Amino acid sequence: MLFGGHVGGGVKAAPERAQAIGADCLQLFVQSPRAWRFPDHDRQVLRSFGDRARDLGMKSWLVHAIYLCNFASPDDEIYEKSVHTLRSTVDAACAIGSEGVVFHVGSHLGSGFEAGLERAAPAIELVLERCSDTTWLLVENSAGTGGTMGRSLEELAALVERLDRHPRLGVCLDSCHLWASGVDVTDPKALDAVLDEFDELIGLDRLRALHVNDSMTPLGSNRDRHANLQEGLIGDGLSVFLGNKRLQHLPAVVETEGQAGKGADEHEIRKLRELWSAGTTRGATGRGGKAAPTSKRRRRVGA
Repeated sequence: MLFGGHVGGGVKAAPERAQAIGADCLQLFVQSPRAWRFPDHDRQVLRSFGDRARDLGMKSWLVHAIYLCNFASPDDEIYEKSVHTLRSTVDAACAIGSEGVVFHVGSHLGSGFEAGLERAAPAIELVLERCSDTTWLLVENSAGTGGTMGRSLEELAALVERLDRHPRLGVCLDSCHLWASGVDVTDPKALDAVLDEFDELIGLDRLRALHVNDSMTPLGSNRDRHANLQEGLIGDGLSVFLGNKRLQHLPAVVETEGQAGKGADEHEIRKLRELWSAGTTRGATGRGGKAAPTSKRRRRVGA
């Protein structure tokens, strides 16, 4: 398993920020998360990113799309901006050699899941055209607040099927969001059951990254409130999530505020490694153990 955090600095300084906190993988934004405008990146900075990251000990890097995007929105302006922004994000991610672009589908805003799916799928299909064999599009599970899409494995699987199981479409699982949507990630049997279901509906070969966050809110709350590691309601139980055998080949990224409230720091990376060590040492590793399951077509949802 690789250990890292979401860091600031963008394409110019993210690898240095990640090295400073003791990470061996990282996640970054390639534009301001608070604005639609996409920057005109220096092409040389983009081209040099991979070499700089590897020289600083990074073994994997992910890009996270901005949270303004909503591909299920009935608002045409938001919808079009979302598509344009994510396509630009994927272009930049391909240029820096990122393994994936993590994104949220968004909210159907009360129109219902099926209507949201029919709205979102064509938009995501347009973006997938820009991906490469190296840089995938990774849909993240949601905590289930309001009309957010992707709150369950069934919803994620419906999207994968609607997109004809595109070969460059993957998934990023967030521990806090799983917890908020009712999955007890501290229970080895519950976690194994979820991974079995994931393999059946989607295929574990599509699971490409983990977000490791504690939660401020109770199990099943449907509220997305990250807490620093070991300071929330999941607590030391995150060792079960990190110790599962079927997750050991993945990058594990922390998206917490850290001790100073400025993002993932060396304290969070240290705790991440300690939780992983506790989970693997005591054998709370789940069943299986195949690092990368053979890709095969799964049954369609509802078939």
